[in-house]
Amino acid sequence: MKRISLLLLLLSVFWGLSAKEYSVESPSGKIQIKVSVNEVITYSVLLNGNEIVAPSPVTMEISNGEIWGKDAKVKKAKSTSVSEEIIPVVQRKYNKIDNSYSLLTLSFKNYLLQFRAYDEGAAYRWVSELKGEYNVVSEQATFVFPGDREIWFPEEESMFTHQEREYLREKLSNIGSERFGSTGMLVDCGNGVKTYISESGLMDYAGMFLRGCDDNKYALAGKFPGVVLEEKQLNDRNVKPTKYADYIAVCNGPREFPWRAMLVTDNDADLVQSELIYKLAPEQKIENTDWIKPGKVAWDWWNANNIYGVDFEAGVNTQTYKYYIDFASEYGLEYIILDEGWYVLGDIMKLEKDIDIQELVDYGKAKNVDIILWVVWKTLDDKLEEALDQFQKWGVKGIKMDFMQRDDQWMVNFYEKIAVECAKRELLVDYHGAYKPSGLDRAYPNVISYEGVKGLENAKWSTLPDPEHNVTLPFIRMVAGAMDFTPGAMINANKKNFSIVFTEPMSPGTRCHQLGMYVVFESPLQMLADNPSNYYREPECMEFLSVVPSVWDDTKVLEAKVSDYIAVARRSGDTWYVGAMTDWDPRELELSLDFLGEGNYSVKIWKDGINADKHASDFAQEELTVTSLSKVKVSMAPGGGWAAIITKK
Repeated sequence: MKRISLLLLLLSVFWGLSAKEYSVESPSGKIQIKVSVNEVITYSVLLNGNEIVAPSPVTMEISNGEIWGKDAKVKKAKSTSVSEEIIPVVQRKYNKIDNSYSLLTLSFKNYLLQFRAYDEGAAYRWVSELKGEYNVVSEQATFVFPGDREIWFPEEESMFTHQEREYLREKLSNIGSERFGSTGMLVDCGNGVKTYISESGLMDYAGMFLRGCDDNKYALAGKFPGVVLEEKQLNDRNVKPTKYADYIAVCNGPREFPWRAMLVTDNDADLVQSELIYKLAPEQKIENTDWIKPGKVAWDWWNANNIYGVDFEAGVNTQTYKYYIDFASEYGLEYIILDEGWYVLGDIMKLEKDIDIQELVDYGKAKNVDIILWVVWKTLDDKLEEALDQFQKWGVKGIKMDFMQRDDQWMVNFYEKIAVECAKRELLVDYHGAYKPSGLDRAYPNVISYEGVKGLENAKWSTLPDPEHNVTLPFIRMVAGAMDFTPGAMINANKKNFSIVFTEPMSPGTRCHQLGMYVVFESPLQMLADNPSNYYREPECMEFLSVVPSVWDDTKVLEAKVSDYIAVARRSGDTWYVGAMTDWDPRELELSLDFLGEGNYSVKIWKDGINADKHASDFAQEELTVTSLSKVKVSMAPGGGWAAIITKK
């Protein structure tokens, strides 16, 4: 026994000595990535010297028999620093993005493994140097934590999914390998530290879900849909995979694989202020972008075209949409959407009898309002070039493509195909029934927004999204990028009074909770979900909704706690807009205005009314004079909110 123990000791020493250790630090030294090249490559992530992500194995199995990351020998290690400025074509948080990071590149036979260390987080990716055709059989992407952490878990039942989930609070140890969720996912690491996990640069590959692990109950691991071999079309919109291959991607020649991204911070506000996913994304692939125009949209589907006070029958018809155009024109909205119903389902080239698209486009042009058309992805794909050419001929400005529900390699490539074909015809793309943003919008700036969120539409048939869900989204789903939540309900209810009405829906939470969303929630194509007849009855709210921008020059998160509350200030030009939201708990915040410049400023405020806890639509207005030394008290009712416009006097 002594000889065996001695042998094991000697072997462990040998293995320890044979392991190659590398590290890379972010520009300020706040984040450190440690990499160990041993029998299996592992990485760990430290925040201010404290281990947040424990040593986590990473491998990639290739169909030629190679397993990258296993028994690997480093040919070369290279460290570089990058400091550059990104000017986004379509802004969300900022008009300029600082992109400073340290890069460690490890070279092996046939592949590279790259690590980036940012002050806000860490990321790694594989890079293939293989020639010819090969498949990626599997990818081991693991995120190991030093102990049992609580997570916000967007649990999925299938990989055929819209990725519109509620964030369940779970312990890592309760997940196991049979349960999985969509990305991004947020991990509470204790002591105020959070780790957000997602991906960027998702191109020509399968999207990543996250599952639990049986062999390490404190870990999450990537789960990927295989290449789809067989599928069944159930109706005009649901094309469900019925057989997957035992590999996840088909490749040809050298290529880069998606980044596995971790945003690590001890300040919840940093989650909202980060552009890490955008920074990791592929650089812009289209040249002419002058035609790309963000803006706000009068949207028909949520309110079921249920307008009133008119002398014609409301519905999916030309007269109704002219009414939407008139409303959009009066309040300076850039677009209206024709959602489901304008074409005969199943044939995108066959208009419904009461719709004249050309007449609507021409009518809108005369009033400075453009048209976006909703389409089912499969119906569009059946006649792709013919349909897009017709949209361009009509003068339509974009599409809202819906019901993809997949992120296998074929569907990921289809997203890019649509971005390319629409860019050729100067058409915007808003993806619904979609996975989260993962870098395509930087490569193709005409990709202007994404759903992939349990948004306001769900209030037509469920009690979600409620205020608790709404103040969770900025810290998880919105970290990935634009989020087409579709806010703007003018019928509002407290928890006790909320009811489900499909054709005249209401929102859980107060009126000012909805107004605050226009500052807190990011979408360069931002919807006004309620019907114009209701908005006409709310001129005080339209004072705010008609001027609030959909893109921003600067962003400051003033107060933030995941799932509890958030207050954000955003600048457009010389004007600041502030939005605040709380969960079902009443809340008082004191907001510092130290982000303002010198001089006096006027603040126009929309706040929960004194009776908003009983009648959620109750709101009040107030005007103040402030300076950068001022602090403003914000009182929010249960499910409440607050909004303000700050201008220089």
